[in-house]
Amino acid sequence: MDVNIDMCQNGSMSNVKALPLLEPEAPEAVVPCCPPLTERPLTADEAEKTARMFKALGDPVRLRLFSLVASHEGGEACVCDISDVGVSQPTVSHHLKKLREAGLLTSERRGTWVYYRVEPSVVAAMGQMLGTLD
Repeated sequence: MDVNIDMCQNGSMSNVKALPLLEPEAPEAVVPCCPPLTERPLTADEAEKTARMFKALGDPVRLRLFSLVASHEGGEACVCDISDVGVSQPTVSHHLKKLREAGLLTSERRGTWVYYRVEPSVVAAMGQMLGTLD
């Protein structure tokens, strides 16, 4: 088990026991919801899930936030790096919440900041679902 504790510079806390580090919760696995549209008609449940994703991306601010996260170096972005999209910080938080609820983003809190990541499987599934009509 990893252990970590900050000690005071003067050593007055040297008798304090080390505390175990908490492991971040594993992000929920995102499972692609639907087959390609050309394969078969969607079920009512599949259509509902798909509509939720596309509805979330139907807002220009959400689409921009999604794009900022997806294109950010390393595949994840701190909210502090993507919040300059022309709306207030509470509005940014609201839009990021909607993207998470639609299954398009995952998030992880690290200290005071939240980091967002686009689920590659979701993007791949959306692309595969739209596919091409030959």
